Amino acid sequence: MEILSSYNLIIEVSIIIILSFLFNSISKKTNIPAVLMLIVLGVALQFGLKYINSDAIDFFPILEILGIVGLIMIVLEAALELELKREKLMPILKSFVVALLGLFLSAWVAALILYQYIPDMTMHSAWLYATPLSILSSAIIIPSVNDLKSHKKEFHIYESTFSDIIGIMMFYFLAGKLNPAEDTGFIGFTGNLLLTIVISLVASYAIIIIFQKIKSQVKLFLLIAVLLLLYAVGKKMHLSSLIIILIFGLVIANMKLFFKGKLSKLLDYQKAHHIYHELHTITAETAFVVRTFFFVIFGLSIAITSIFNLDVAIISSLIILSIYSIRAVLMLIFVGKDMLPQLFIAPRGLITVLLFYAIPAEAQIEGFDSGILLFVIIATSLVMTFAMIYDKKRSSSAINKANLKKVGTTKWTAPTIKE
Repeated sequence: MEILSSYNLIIEVSIIIILSFLFNSISKKTNIPAVLMLIVLGVALQFGLKYINSDAIDFFPILEILGIVGLIMIVLEAALELELKREKLMPILKSFVVALLGLFLSAWVAALILYQYIPDMTMHSAWLYATPLSILSSAIIIPSVNDLKSHKKEFHIYESTFSDIIGIMMFYFLAGKLNPAEDTGFIGFTGNLLLTIVISLVASYAIIIIFQKIKSQVKLFLLIAVLLLLYAVGKKMHLSSLIIILIFGLVIANMKLFFKGKLSKLLDYQKAHHIYHELHTITAETAFVVRTFFFVIFGLSIAITSIFNLDVAIISSLIILSIYSIRAVLMLIFVGKDMLPQLFIAPRGLITVLLFYAIPAEAQIEGFDSGILLFVIIATSLVMTFAMIYDKKRSSSAINKANLKKVGTTKWTAPTIKE
């Protein structure tokens, strides 16, 4: 196929990365999520391929790999920014509880809606479809909240990261229920979680101690390869692999906390901190590239016409309404009345798509329209966009009023004249 020739691919990949960079710049000025622009680009390319009568391409294998790598990079990127300090214990616990309750309650209500409105939908399948729709997208949230106040930004980083991890664990717990060989029950699930945490801590200490001794300048991609290997092997062993990535990120970002007492003798802080700094940069860059191609390919592979289906619009609207209603109650309880724009920062994205494609064949329902997925992703992203724009205008207005008030209260003093 001419469009997939070597030089054409290089041109296409380069142009997409350049456009993604421009989208990020536009996003910072307009608060429109770059993810939405990437999906629109993918849809435009889809129509372009149809126009030139290009043969159909199966993008799913590429989408799945990009989704997994992107998920790992995004969680690692978020973990590297999390500081574990005593004064941050309450914000961490608060965001954890909001993420946990928000995920469970949203999934429960969404499952009831899907069970009620979609023919042949079983309650178990409804939960499997509802879980991805209830997970916050750290891929969209983390790059979008940079301009918020520090405590609000921190809340969203913690909340979206916890939502990702808990949501994935919940999804695979539900999926395991379909296979008696994998269904270990709640006790087995808890044991699996504790085992994962122990393995994660041992692996994190070992990686840091070994890699600080490697003198080669080319070792960061080796480190990423080790993390990818641990994630994949963990999945094969039915462990909660994302916790391995999260804990490694937390350990290397908070080395002085984890290397105390006798362990501090094993740490060369200067070398280890240099690894942390470079890893932070390369993780952000890799996450940017992977996220770019994931959402462009998602746009290429979706049936855009399905969102104009009336049934899709009704079901999606009910799910969206339930998302913000539940969130409003949780925000009021745990955050208080100052809950803007946090209330509306609840977009769905990469993990929603990734888990949707991971629903086991025996749980898939023919009557479920994938347009529901696209509708919820686009609508929640747009709601967040408008909320961020409103918050920026409100902040600017408050600053202007404060400046005017300051000028108004300043006493005028006559200039002194020297004789």
